[in-house]
Amino acid sequence: MGASRTEEEINEIKATVLMALETVIDPELGVDIVNLGLIYGVEFDDDTGNTEIQMTLTTMGCPLADILTESIYEALNEIPEVNQVDVKLVWYPPWTPDKMSRYARIALGIR
Repeated sequence: MGASRTEEEINEIKATVLMALETVIDPELGVDIVNLGLIYGVEFDDDTGNTEIQMTLTTMGCPLADILTESIYEALNEIPEVNQVDVKLVWYPPWTPDKMSRYARIALGIR
């Protein structure tokens, strides 16, 4: 590796990561974690291939944290540029239904 990628190439990798995260479905709601607004950030280190995902959950005591985290690891394992994945749970700003995409709102019948 070694920091040889352009900023545009790194942004493409981040976009690929986000697309992979769209395959991670919240089992309770049946909508992916990106459209639910649970992903707060994606950091990719070009030198190491390490990728950090900052995400939140709909509630602090959400029992799905481990299932979603494992699904994230599996989804990102398919991306050759990603070596190691670190999922960081963040609680600020708190998640609200306002963070959901239009797609998620329609899928859940929320206006």
